[in-house]
Amino acid sequence: MAEAAPQHLSLPSGLLELCALLGAPRDSLRSLEQVAQKRGVRSLSSLDPEVLSVFVPPFISKEDSQGAGGNCATLGKGRRRSFRKKREKPKTEAWKGPPGDSKGPDYEDISIPGGVDLLALPQLCFPGGLHVTSEPKEDHVHFLVLTDVCGNRTYGVVAQYYRPLRDDCCFYSGTAHWEPSWPSVVGAAGCFVPFAVCVVSRFPYYNSLKDCLSCLLTHLKLCKEFEVDNHIKDFAARLSLIPSPPPGPLHLMFNMKPLHVVFPSRADPESPVIDLDLHLPLLCFQPEKVLQILSCLLTEQRIVFFSSDWALLTLIAECFMAYLYPLQWQHTFVPILSGQMLDFVMAPTSFLMGCHLDHFEEVSKEADGLILIDIDHGSITCSKSSDNDMDIPDIPFLVAQMFIQRVQRLQLHPELHLAHLSSSTDLNEGRARQRAWQQTLNSRIQHITLQLLVGIFRDVKNHLNYEHRVFNSEEFLKTRATGEQRFYKQVLDTYMFHSFLKARLSRRMDAYAQMDLDTQSEEDRISGMLISPRRLTVEKMASRKSSPLNITHRRMVVSMPSLQDITLPELPARNSSLRIMDTTGCRNSSPVLNVAPKSTYTFKIPEIHFPLMSQCIQAYHTNFVTRLSEAMSLLGPDNSLLLARYFYLRGLVHLMQGQLLSALSDFQNLYKTDIRIFPADLVKGTVESMSASERTQAERTPELRRLITEVLDKPGEATKADEAVKHFELPKKHMQLEDFVKRVQESGIVKDTNIIQRLFDALTVGQQKLIDPETFRDFYNCWKETEAQAQEVSLPSLVVEHLDKNECVYKLSSSVKTNRGVGKIAMTQKRLFLLTEGRPGYVEISTFRNIEEVRNTTVAFLLLRIPTLKIKMMSKKDVFEANLKSECDLWHLMVKEMWAGKKLADDHKDPQYVQQALTNVLLMDAVVGTLQSPGAIYAASRLSYFDKMKNEMPMAVPKTTSETLKHKINPSAGETGPQAIDVLLYTPGHLDPAEKVEDAHPKLWCALSEGRVIVFDASSWTIHQHCFKVGTSKVNCMVMAEQSQVWVGSDDSIIYIINVHSMSCNKQLTDHRTGVTGLIVQDGKKPSEVYSCSLDGTVLAWNVSTLWVTCRFQLPCCGLTSISLHSSSLWCCTGSSIVVMTTRGFLCQELRIDKELREAQTSFLGLQLLPEQGQLWTACAGRGEVYIWSLEDLVRAPQRIHLQDCSEVSCMIRVKRQIWVGGRGLSQGRLKGKIYVIDVERKMVEKELVAHADTVRTLCSAEDRYVLSGSGREEGKIAIWKVE
Repeated sequence: MAEAAPQHLSLPSGLLELCALLGAPRDSLRSLEQVAQKRGVRSLSSLDPEVLSVFVPPFISKEDSQGAGGNCATLGKGRRRSFRKKREKPKTEAWKGPPGDSKGPDYEDISIPGGVDLLALPQLCFPGGLHVTSEPKEDHVHFLVLTDVCGNRTYGVVAQYYRPLRDDCCFYSGTAHWEPSWPSVVGAAGCFVPFAVCVVSRFPYYNSLKDCLSCLLTHLKLCKEFEVDNHIKDFAARLSLIPSPPPGPLHLMFNMKPLHVVFPSRADPESPVIDLDLHLPLLCFQPEKVLQILSCLLTEQRIVFFSSDWALLTLIAECFMAYLYPLQWQHTFVPILSGQMLDFVMAPTSFLMGCHLDHFEEVSKEADGLILIDIDHGSITCSKSSDNDMDIPDIPFLVAQMFIQRVQRLQLHPELHLAHLSSSTDLNEGRARQRAWQQTLNSRIQHITLQLLVGIFRDVKNHLNYEHRVFNSEEFLKTRATGEQRFYKQVLDTYMFHSFLKARLSRRMDAYAQMDLDTQSEEDRISGMLISPRRLTVEKMASRKSSPLNITHRRMVVSMPSLQDITLPELPARNSSLRIMDTTGCRNSSPVLNVAPKSTYTFKIPEIHFPLMSQCIQAYHTNFVTRLSEAMSLLGPDNSLLLARYFYLRGLVHLMQGQLLSALSDFQNLYKTDIRIFPADLVKGTVESMSASERTQAERTPELRRLITEVLDKPGEATKADEAVKHFELPKKHMQLEDFVKRVQESGIVKDTNIIQRLFDALTVGQQKLIDPETFRDFYNCWKETEAQAQEVSLPSLVVEHLDKNECVYKLSSSVKTNRGVGKIAMTQKRLFLLTEGRPGYVEISTFRNIEEVRNTTVAFLLLRIPTLKIKMMSKKDVFEANLKSECDLWHLMVKEMWAGKKLADDHKDPQYVQQALTNVLLMDAVVGTLQSPGAIYAASRLSYFDKMKNEMPMAVPKTTSETLKHKINPSAGETGPQAIDVLLYTPGHLDPAEKVEDAHPKLWCALSEGRVIVFDASSWTIHQHCFKVGTSKVNCMVMAEQSQVWVGSDDSIIYIINVHSMSCNKQLTDHRTGVTGLIVQDGKKPSEVYSCSLDGTVLAWNVSTLWVTCRFQLPCCGLTSISLHSSSLWCCTGSSIVVMTTRGFLCQELRIDKELREAQTSFLGLQLLPEQGQLWTACAGRGEVYIWSLEDLVRAPQRIHLQDCSEVSCMIRVKRQIWVGGRGLSQGRLKGKIYVIDVERKMVEKELVAHADTVRTLCSAEDRYVLSGSGREEGKIAIWKVE
């Protein structure tokens, strides 16, 4: 077969896409000179600008590039056909420089970036027209945003400068100085013609490119007309050779002479480049106006900015785009319209455009329904033919006030910050000070605007169903206050919000999600672990009562003794001082995360020497690589953040040199160091463009061979196209069980599949197993009405005092007569109480824990028998009686279910039982409301799950288990069903300056199926970090390599390294070829060393700081499942033997499985070393025994400890002087997950713990004080056990 030819490699472009010189055509200038000499400048009309020259990289010829290196012929950019008009060669005229041949214009085929329209560019570079003046004007800059047909944006910076019509003069410091030999001619003409230099880049480097153009203009003003092109070409060549900085903290600096220009990097791969002053809108508009503009953007209005300064139009518009991040404006975005483009504002769809202030009246009269924003005067108006009132919906009141308060605290004036500093005598030093101040301010403004977006959309997640990608917009709107309805109705209908929903449903951990997590209250963290329907807690109820927004629009289910007049909270008066804002009055009400900007670093790019020949380019690249290598050698071993950026840049420069193998090596190191910025497509293109000899040479290196496999041969995880977001709709067809489960999950009522199956049985009792649309609609409405009523409950403060702050009222009866007064019976997750009528009061009925008996009976009244509920308490002699009449049967079912759930919760130390009982109770209520038939109570009883469990299987938790068990948590809460727990890891707390206080708490890492990891705060057992993924395969092992790193070994053969500060996985180690089965840290050694093993018998030793493999060896057998480290020896557990190796890979001894066990077809499952006792403890697959070997004589037959009623052992750990063995065995006639605690000295089972409903799959120790166990898929819970 013929070998495939190497493919063409398209390198990523540098900062420059295109540079153009624009101005008046030469013919027009000739005639202009004649008219000016005869009539004067005042009589001249404006000219039509055109593109005079275009400069597009690369700037060296093909022949030069071929001479520079063998591979350069395949490196470059794709080209499209387009034309550049060449300048006419100057004639022998005094004002046109040296003599030359006179030829007509010719054209050259060059490559023009797709987003640049050369026909429209002159209008945008001279948006106010090209006007000749009688005296030179000051140079000025403005900015462009160019969009191609695919919606891709490029960014332009335009610098306009003036030259005299005759070229015998030059400019110094912006002042015209004429040569004395031409006073009469110049005085006669007195014409100054504007020219523009436009730089187009793929990145919005507004400030940086403005600085670059400012440096260029100093040269253009001093040169002759015929030298202009050469200066601009040299300038463009410099920019084209500067790579764009990789995402992260490393900025690039380049000496443009006289300025040092800094090109900032984006914060992360998803965020935009911020190279502008984000406080500009706060200087132009009051905070209230800023909120109005943001409201217009969020509701996707037709918006036009106006200013007399062209530069401000783009800068202000781009600032607002940055305020919206991570939301993105997806409509037309043209921040500058020239006079000839004004008809664009007649477009019927949403847009954001900008016009000169001179056109304000014209636009406001001609176009209807526009939002007109005057930047110069800080005003907002609406253009309407019939009604001039503004129609901008208000952003929700509370978050708006928080935003205003935070903005008022900002220090927007650098003079105040820099006043105490001495004056800088160095230009670049002063600029560096200003840049640092601006970076800090930008960071704070981004933080404030992100907090605003989180405040606006935080509750959206409560109405999402992730499994079926459904958003219940109708229910979300019902939770909004009346004054917020119009805003949210408009926002929910926008493209921007639709994209936002896609990101939320895909669980994207972007800036918004991280801020939402960081600002989440402790109550919300706890609520995230609950599977019961959400209700207002007592604490939230109390805070809602003080909020005017929520009082006015809700009905009161419970009357209050007196309603205070509703008053809006007063905001702190704006401080007259611009330096310090007095925030004492609002600190408690509006918490602000005190976020300091992240540290940034600057790398100075080497200078580029001219003439621009291949030798100079190669020298520049060589110097670049040398500087990067020197910078890398100076880094500390733990500074992987900067190291990754240097690898990225050096790889790019090696590609530009044509050194593909060196580039591939750098990218392979980058892959290990920070996977987030790994350029997969570029690396794939690099491999495909290699010649056969290069490819062969690369594959000789194991690491490069693995990288090539990753990017080429291995398909990897397919990129999922964003699925459409569905809005919840009631069904229109009959549903069988499967469809019913899906519909209920979509509705957001319940997610648990087992509960929904019981609900299906309840709604179809005595009939065909189908749910008709009418029944589903009635059930849905009943559920939502009950939910709304619970949300509207407002308890008097006298009642609130008796309840815990996290209690919620889930059910209220109608007004009934009881033996303790007349009122409504209220049910929380903890108790029953009577809300007395008349003068509202609180009468305790009972906590569920205190109930001894619940009976449903009748009481005689005259000739009637009234259904009555009787509740007997353990601590009281009297019995509570309530004449509930028609509600009696339902309340009887509900109270018994809650009572049973509470008992199970207490017995199993698992609060999830109460939460699930609450769900069952509320579903019973909805079923009775739906069916409204004599059989409704019987149907509801099908949901009485825990009460039936208590009656049918009255199994008490063994005393030893109850005394040892401390708590249970459910990592699968909120999922459709329980998930098996594969690995548990406890990490102690460390007070690290890089962490927030809550991040310094101890943590429990829980690996679920398909590479999902959940992190709990081990000080409160609440979720610290919701599920994130490390690959898609099963996790086999986890270890804390150092305080900031957790290593995760996966079945996909990759070791994932998680940063415990950012909770992100940016590094991957890919040296194993099969599933990673074990990780062990060598304690006490600096730098730390980690040993990893894989199923094929490979053992690797890693330097934690450098992530380099320091040792590699292969066991003589496969099936390696775990390793342990003791006295510089590695004990490796394989299926048929335990192999002892030195840490350098030399075989010491081997323990083979004995004949009896071999005949039983079992294998070693795990081991624990007890060097103090000279013992090796092992377990075997499928056996209910533990084997103890003597370290002195491994040949001797082992001792056996029989584990009573144990069918198999699955895991084993050592804690103090105990061995904890997890597995499965019989308990009360049923298979359960069991733990056996064995005393290592007496070799006896001290405790037999009935741990879980399913097999104990994993065990871990928490500082030898607690042991944590994780169960299989049937239960999917974590148990926390006390160690004695």
